[in-house]
Amino acid sequence: MKTTTNALRADLMLLLVAAIWGSGFVAQRTAMDHIGPFAFNTARYAIGAFVLLPLIIRKPRMTRVQIAKGVLLGLVMTAAAGLQQVGMVDTTAPRAGFITGLYVLFVPLLAVCFGQRTNTGHILGMILAAFGMYLLAGDLSGEVGRGDLLIACCAIAWALHVVLIAWLVKTADPISLAFVQFVTVAVVSLAIERATETTPIAGLQGAAGAILFSGVLVVGVAFTLQIIAQKHAPPTHAAIIMSLEAVFGAIFGWLLLRETLNSKELLGCALMFAGMILAQLWPHKRTKAEAVELLDPIR
Repeated sequence: MKTTTNALRADLMLLLVAAIWGSGFVAQRTAMDHIGPFAFNTARYAIGAFVLLPLIIRKPRMTRVQIAKGVLLGLVMTAAAGLQQVGMVDTTAPRAGFITGLYVLFVPLLAVCFGQRTNTGHILGMILAAFGMYLLAGDLSGEVGRGDLLIACCAIAWALHVVLIAWLVKTADPISLAFVQFVTVAVVSLAIERATETTPIAGLQGAAGAILFSGVLVVGVAFTLQIIAQKHAPPTHAAIIMSLEAVFGAIFGWLLLRETLNSKELLGCALMFAGMILAQLWPHKRTKAEAVELLDPIR
């Protein structure tokens, strides 16, 4: 019963993560009208770290090993977030969203390299999610350009990030891991911003709303919940649930922006939800190590 409760709680956390990410895509696009990609990442990840600061103060002093794990995760996240923001400047929102979401296809391939298993239900769920994402994406016409290639690299980096979390969180405190990760992204992004971008004060003021929303919710809350939840969810399973970001993005567009969903897009949403349910319900024989790991309480 405890194992089932922990797994269900993790799935609900990942659904919340997907919902927050889906609501945050507009903020990412809006910010690019005012400041450069690395200025945006510097500000929002610094805010994300600040959000966790009250929790970090109460924890025991972090060891060098814990810090090293957070830095490793942060470097991968810097690459993923940076490539995504730069790529979004040179491609359309539908293409960026679709290509980014393809990270769900790379997760099981990379997971094997870290000795993490997947099952038939995960593979079928992943295929359904990817096809649903294609139907939901909208207009994907146009030639493949620089932005598309950067977003494709970003998708691979996000897949590596998901797999690394599953590997590192087994022996690390999730909150500490998230905090060091955010600080790393902010510091490295600041260095790149100083070398490649010019950020006027007026630009920061114009992007302030997007920065605050993304920093507090998308980074501080969602990415932290992702790490906590992945302690109890296999990486491929987690990636399928988090890919619902595209579905939630469409839902928020319908609710807040009065955008309509045609039959093709509705079918895409249905397929993505079906992929999540299939991955969840497909029989999975756990190893003894997995069973012991799932019995640990979520911290």
